Formats: sequence, structure tokens, C-alpha cells
Amino acid sequence: MAWRPRSSATRLLYRVYSSTKATPECTKRTPSSALLAGNFHLRYLSAGSAAAARLREEKEVAWKESMGKLRNIGISAHIDSGKTTLTERVLYYTGRIHEIHEVRGKDGVGAKMDSMDLEREKGITIQSAATYCTWRDYQVNIIDTPGHVDFTIEVERALRVLDGAILVLCSVGGVQSQSITVDRQMRRYEVPRLAFINKLDRMGADPWKVLDQARTKLRHHSAAVQVPIGLEDEFQGLVDLVQLKAYYFRGSSGDKVVTEEVPANMSDLVAQKRKELIEAISEVDEELAEAYINDEPISPTDLEEAIRRATVARKFVPVFMGSAFKNKGVQPLLDGVISYLPCPTEVSNYALDQAKNEEKIMLSGNPSGPLVALAFKLEEGRFGQLTYLRIYEGVIRKGDFMINVNTGKKIKVPRLVRMHSDEMEDIQEAHAGQIVAVFGVDCATGDTFTDGSVRYTMTSMNVPEPVMSLAVSPVSKDSGGQFSKALNRFQKEDPTFRVGLDPESGQTIISGMGELHLDIYVERIRREYKVDATVGKPRVNFRETITQRAQFDYLHKKQSGGQGQYGRVIGYVEPLPPGSSTKFEFDNMIVGQNVPSGFIPAIEKGFKEAANSGSLIGHPVENIRIVLTDGASHAVDSSELAFKLAAIYAFRQCYTAAKPVILEPIMLVELKAPTEFQGTVTGDINKRKGMIVGNDQDGDDSVITAHVPLNNMFGYSTALRSMTQGKGEFTMEYIEHSPVSQDVQAQLINAYKATKETA
Repeated sequence: MAWRPRSSATRLLYRVYSSTKATPECTKRTPSSALLAGNFHLRYLSAGSAAAARLREEKEVAWKESMGKLRNIGISAHIDSGKTTLTERVLYYTGRIHEIHEVRGKDGVGAKMDSMDLEREKGITIQSAATYCTWRDYQVNIIDTPGHVDFTIEVERALRVLDGAILVLCSVGGVQSQSITVDRQMRRYEVPRLAFINKLDRMGADPWKVLDQARTKLRHHSAAVQVPIGLEDEFQGLVDLVQLKAYYFRGSSGDKVVTEEVPANMSDLVAQKRKELIEAISEVDEELAEAYINDEPISPTDLEEAIRRATVARKFVPVFMGSAFKNKGVQPLLDGVISYLPCPTEVSNYALDQAKNEEKIMLSGNPSGPLVALAFKLEEGRFGQLTYLRIYEGVIRKGDFMINVNTGKKIKVPRLVRMHSDEMEDIQEAHAGQIVAVFGVDCATGDTFTDGSVRYTMTSMNVPEPVMSLAVSPVSKDSGGQFSKALNRFQKEDPTFRVGLDPESGQTIISGMGELHLDIYVERIRREYKVDATVGKPRVNFRETITQRAQFDYLHKKQSGGQGQYGRVIGYVEPLPPGSSTKFEFDNMIVGQNVPSGFIPAIEKGFKEAANSGSLIGHPVENIRIVLTDGASHAVDSSELAFKLAAIYAFRQCYTAAKPVILEPIMLVELKAPTEFQGTVTGDINKRKGMIVGNDQDGDDSVITAHVPLNNMFGYSTALRSMTQGKGEFTMEYIEHSPVSQDVQAQLINAYKATKETA
């Protein structure tokens, strides 16, 4: 009987081997033929494993090549610096849209990325919008983010999932308050970035002043990679300091880029700025430093590679220039995104392994690995909840099942799309490095999805606490259902938007990041759900805290037929140290079994509940540590309820002795007004109990920075306009909660008592 290979893999190789000229002599089952067969099997296995290794290697090379052609970027800046205008030009030059429309929507269309009617009317971005385009065979996923501080969560969650960013700076306004905030967010998520100095066509444009501000205010190690040819009305084009070429942008929409030699009258300036660029990179890149020190010629390729290394390592920020509105400088910026910003595999992404006590795991970004995707944004679409996902590893396919690690639910992917603002394109699959959206998946912002083979979670994003509240109620009783539906949806979409119920008045209270934030949501309830709402006076989210240690020893004892209630708690409360990461701490330091361990969670729950409403003005108590040192229980009458009530009453008993104070939100206010109004404006800030921390001169304008209590900032925009004949403007953002003065505390307590008496 002839010998036949047994396993399917060996059979396949045997057929391959048999088809060659060298036929194995193993047709008879003799000892020698068996030996030959064994030798062949070994040779085959080694050949098979080599082929498999080669196949793996080829697949590895293929996915790395496809990942190298991918960029995930965000465009962020201070309000009105030209982010959405820049995105509009990027989409036009990459062929994603065929007409340019302006942000204010004067032509009745508006910018592509501002898809909401409210955005087009107000000329501001409210929600971050995702899109994708192709530039020189590279796929670029872009997220355009809002500039207004009230919508800071949109910037926060976009930067959490992006690999690179463009920080847009206005050539006239320079580095403004929100530019600093956005840059801080980029640092928090370790995002490499380019800077783009926009609006060089405007009166007063000075890119070199802005570059100096970026170095001093943002602490950027940066240098220009371009020099403008003319400024203001005479802005014609740019000189590339890397390639030493001049670019001019011809055609009605600047789509024809003409390359010429550097103008002769600019050769000295270009040589000086190129030297500055090389020196700046030499400080952070060893390879270029060596060539520079040895006076070796530095080619454009050497310089480009050095800029890329330094930018990806976050040691350098290359500065580009242009005017998005005048269609100049956008194409070289796109080239800069491709040349200098990292692809997904060049960025370190970590997950926490829940199966191994949250051990930090570095993700490879390999599409053949287990699926790991983060839900970073939710939106209520026409077809149900739309969940934006950033895929960090593996592949997601339409119809596949995935596990929500945070809830343990198994979910099927019914529909997979790529977003282009509010338009969507159905796709069958997406791999690591991509940003996609799925329909019909019930989850929360920050949830992690896997294929079930691993229990990884991605670290969540930073969510700031709301600082302002409004009481809202529907005008018509019949629209209560739609009203609740709207609030539930907005709360799910936006982690900084909170909804609560005032226990005393029974009113619905919405909380957010500022007046504009809450106004926009009230307007969206009216437009999208056809519900008119009455709005109460804005209320500031005060907090209470304690300033010294106080003891408590409380016995809760109640007997009323049947089982009674008995619980005693002894310990102390004290303020947490400044800069503490938590706002409430509970420590059980009881030695022995005076209080059975089963009652400790009920005691903690009681203290937490009591801290939700301080006795001064009924606002939550923060920065407090409660230590339980002793107690007593009864064999029959002790229960969870008895100990919970004992904790609540113990907190109230010792709260006054801990010298409580009221904390109010303090805002960083940056205002710009002509110098002639400086005295009036600073006098008004002082009247509002603000503390001026900076005063700079910017041309004919004064730029004043101050810390002002939010409670004193209502109606400030109207007051500033009247003080400065409409020429003043301001921005503000939350920085911290700080103790109020004694007189303000007395006023707030009296007002609170008066409302309680009338209620």
C-alpha cells in the first residue's frame, strides 16, 4: 500500500512536492521509505512555517504601509480664529466639496462642517464635526472643533482620540485665552501639533509677534517653516524655508499653486529665518545637531526628516502661515500634515486590562489584533443614536458582535458609516486607526468595545464640572413628554450638560458651562422638539466646604413598638489637602467589631447623602474627609437604616463646628478694548470684585486679564459694549471654586433662609 500523508497541511505540501521533478521514494511502506517520509515531513513543516512566516511578514508590511498613509487630525483654536473656514478650504482642495461657502451662511448655505441651523445663524461651531478626505494618496480624518469655551467638552473628546492637531492662531489677535486652554488640552492628551497663523491679509497682521507669543505664553519650542511674501493687502504668497521655494496661489479659489524662485529682495530674510529654523530643531534633534555643528550642508530632505522626528516626539511645533479666507497657504499646510504629523502607529496608545487589575497595556494598532474601540461622542441622528468610535486595534465589520466592556453587554453592529459632517457613507468594515460611526448601539461616552477576547478599557477623557444652572419648564403641560425626551438626549450627548430636580421647588434644573451653553440647549429644545420653555434666572453653582477639623459622636436611638433603631458613630471630619484629586473621602479606622463591617457601607452612604446639601445654602459640600474611629451597635435594633440616619445626623451635628465656608466659581476673564476705555473697564472689573492679573498692550488696544466671580458677570457683555461704544470684546472660562468674602457669605445665607421661609 502506498504511503499517504495524514494531516491536511502535509497532504497539500505533498501534492506540491509531488508535482516537482524530484518525486520522493516513499511509495512502499518499508523502514527506509518511512524514514524518507519522516525526513520529507520535517522538511515540509519547516518549508510550511517559513511560508507562513513570510505571509505574516507580508501582511505586516501591508498594514503598516496602509497605516502610514493615514492621518487623524483635529483643528482647534480660540473663537473666531478661522477653524471652520480653514476646514472648508481643506475639503475644497481635496475634492470633498465642489463649492466654497462662508461660515456666516450669508449665501443661505453656510460652511459644510456647520450643519446645524443654529451654527449657521450665529456663525459659531457648537458641535465638533468629523469628515475625511484624500490628499496625495493619504487618507486624512478631520474633526473640526468649537472655539467657544462653553463647548470645551467637544474639544476635549476630539483630542482624546486624535493622533495630531492643527492649532490655529489669528495673526492679529495672537495667542488668546482659549488658545491657551486648547493647547493645555493638547498637552494633556500628548497630541503632536502644527501651528497655523491665519488671517495674514487682515490689517495689523504680525506673524512674528504671534510666534513670540506662542513661545512665551504657550511655552512652545517653535519656529516658522514659512515666510509670508507681503502682509495685509499686499499678502501674495509664501516662501517655504525647507524647500527654499516661493508659492503663489492663483485662480479664483487659489487652487493653482505656482512654484517660483525666492524673490531676490527676500533672500536675506529667508536665509536668516532658515538658520533660526535649523538652530531650533538642532536643540531637540541629535542627528541634525551633529550636521549643524560640523558645518555640513543640510539638504531639504534632511531638514524635513528632522522636523518630522521632533514634531512626532512633541519637542517642536512647526509654524505655518496663510489666509484661509483668501485661499492662500492651505495646500502647503496639508503637505505639512502629511509630512510632519504622525500616523496611528507612531503614537503610543494604552489600554487598561480589567482582567489583570487594570494593568497598563500598550496597543500595537495592528488590524489583525483583538478589536479595541472607544466611543468618544454620541449624537441623536435621524435613524437613532449615532456613536462615534475610534478604533485602536483590530477590525470592526457590519453584522459583527462586540462587547461593551463597561456594561458587559453583547451588541451587534447593524450599520457602520463614515461621517462627512451630517452626511454618512455606509461601509462594510473599518480597521485600526480609523474613525467611524455605528447606529443602534446603546452606550455612554467613554465606553470601550472589544471582540470579547480581551477585557481592555481605554482611559476616559477629562470632563469639567458645570458652573451655571437654570430652572426650565415647558410652557404647555402637554409637551412634558417631548421636553423630557430632549433633556435625556442632550444629557447623553454632552457630559457637561446635567439635569436635576430642585427638591424644594420641584423645578427642573439644567446645569452647564456658561450662559451661551444653556441658551443653545433651550433654543435646541424649541427648534428640534417644538417645545417652548420658560427659563428662570441663571443660578451659580456654589459649593460649601469646611476649614477645620471637628469631632462627631452621635447616637441614633428610636423605639416605637417592634424592632427599634440603634446606631452610634464616632469620629471626625477634616478638610482635604489643597490639590487633592478627590472631593470626598471616607476612611474606616474602627478596630474591632463595635460596628459590624456589614454596616460600614450604610454609614458611608449616609455621610455622602448629608454632604450633598450643606446647611449654609443647601449646596454640595466638597473637599471633605470623614474618618470613622469608633461606634456602637445593638444585637437586635441595629440596621443599615439606623446607621445611615446616624451618619446623616452626625454630619449635621459637627458641620457648624468645622467652620464651613461658601465657595464660588471664579472665571478667568480676558477682555480687549481700545486703550482710551482702559480706566473705565478696569474700574468696572474692580466693582465686580475682580482681581486684575495681567495688562498688555496690543496695538491701540488694551488686553486685560482678570479673575472675576461668575456671580458678578451676568449681563457683562451688554455693560462692556456700552462702556466701550461697542468696541470691547471678552471671553471667560472657569478656573476654580474659591471662598467668598464674609459679607457675601452673610448675604447668600440670608437669601437662602428667606427662600426657605417663603417655600
